[in-house]
Amino acid sequence: MTSLRKLGTSDLEVFPLSLGGNVFGWTADETESFAVLDAYADAGGNFIDTADSYSAWVEGNTGGESETIIGKWVKARGNRADMVIATKVSQHPEYQGLSAATIKAAADASLARLGTDHIDLYYTHFDKPEVPVEEIITALDDLVKAGKVRAIAASNITPERLQASLDFSAREGLARYVALQPHYNLVSRDTYEGALQSVAADAGLSAVPYFALAKGFLTGKYRPGTNVDSPRAAGAGAYLDTPRGTRVLAALDEIARSRNAEIATIALAWLTAQPTVTAPIASARTTTQLPPLLAVADLTLTPEELKTLTEASE
Repeated sequence: MTSLRKLGTSDLEVFPLSLGGNVFGWTADETESFAVLDAYADAGGNFIDTADSYSAWVEGNTGGESETIIGKWVKARGNRADMVIATKVSQHPEYQGLSAATIKAAADASLARLGTDHIDLYYTHFDKPEVPVEEIITALDDLVKAGKVRAIAASNITPERLQASLDFSAREGLARYVALQPHYNLVSRDTYEGALQSVAADAGLSAVPYFALAKGFLTGKYRPGTNVDSPRAAGAGAYLDTPRGTRVLAALDEIARSRNAEIATIALAWLTAQPTVTAPIASARTTTQLPPLLAVADLTLTPEELKTLTEASE
């Protein structure tokens, strides 16, 4: 069985691939979502990522659809104790921002949709610089003390704000961020590497990267002259027009062939090997998309393979 990994300084232990819940209630309906969740859990997966705003951007949706589906699935399977559920606050249409009142109201709404009495990992989805870190951390600490949240984390935050948050937690003895969710992958390295990664490393935070497969580009399905039926096709296909994108794809092709592995598995394995990274996030809207993602748990790249990919992505 795949070994679980410790999440930062928390007592949470997670599978080395976090299942993205952004597609639940969007490109995957409830039946498809249940099938993907079942397959992930059957493979030993336990780390589900969602947000209270998923998927408010879909016509007819109001936000929270993903949480609702996950909540129904957990109830139907009776496996809440086995799952580490992460969700986020700040972007739901009815709970915009990170004021103390918003954080607490949004958490209660998420708990109701998830059908649970606690959130395992609660992220600030997008930092709001107009709100003092003292207010944000104090509100999150209140949720931890109330037993509604087990651990807290941040996403889309500057190194300076992250460091200020950690310093305030330490100074006041309040709940402290244990993880960071950055935008990070082989074709987007400067979105994390550098100051932000240094703060995370110094603080012992676990990185849980989103867009781990660059909106699908790093699955290898986007090639010159091909059309992909996906809501993300335009964004992912744009990488084909960059020298870095073509270099990375060529390197992935070579290593995937030599390893008899899927390109997505190799891309995720590179990410998993990077400093601070504990579990990349990747989503699947069908069960057929899941095996290459799960395979990262059992594939370790050699130093030479890592060097090839790193140089191609520079």
